[in-house]
Amino acid sequence: MELALFDFDHTVTTCDTYGRFLRRVATPEQLARAWWKVGPWLLAYRLRIISAARIRARVTRLTFSERHADDIATLAAGFAREVLPEVMRPEMLEQIRWHKEQQHTVVIVSGSLDLYLRPWCEQLGLQLICNRLESQDGRLTGRYAGGDCAPRKVEHIRRQFDLSRYLRIHAYGDSYEDRPMLALAHERWYRGRPLK
Repeated sequence: MELALFDFDHTVTTCDTYGRFLRRVATPEQLARAWWKVGPWLLAYRLRIISAARIRARVTRLTFSERHADDIATLAAGFAREVLPEVMRPEMLEQIRWHKEQQHTVVIVSGSLDLYLRPWCEQLGLQLICNRLESQDGRLTGRYAGGDCAPRKVEHIRRQFDLSRYLRIHAYGDSYEDRPMLALAHERWYRGRPLK
């Protein structure tokens, strides 16, 4: 048995799908206030003053707090259908297909949301570890259910899979958040290049 772990944004895709999804679902009022509420945080992130996890938590709270869960789920289904096929890296889809043909267990491990990743993964027969939005009484809280999984990818992988059962582990990633996941693997690919 072999296991193949794929980060999603910038690894399987050509862009950050979470940012695109946020822009798609944000209300006009949220978009109008975005520069003042998010702009300084984005600058701090680009200057490496704050982490990706902190900026992700802030924009998630600002975009989803008090929104109707069903409305966001409907928008996410459209996003998965209309946007995701346009941003896939053909070579990574081919790599995923190769692993599937070899009967490997293939898992997307992402800081993005299950609302649009799950339909895409189900279509390809992939397993999924990712963030879920917390809701109460049909409304989103703006927080992740169980916290942000992106900085804790390895913890989630180990919880879901007994790694000792796999003869070989393959991992694909593109960021520092992926490095612990890559360290689990026998075959590691970082930004499209093999690591030794």
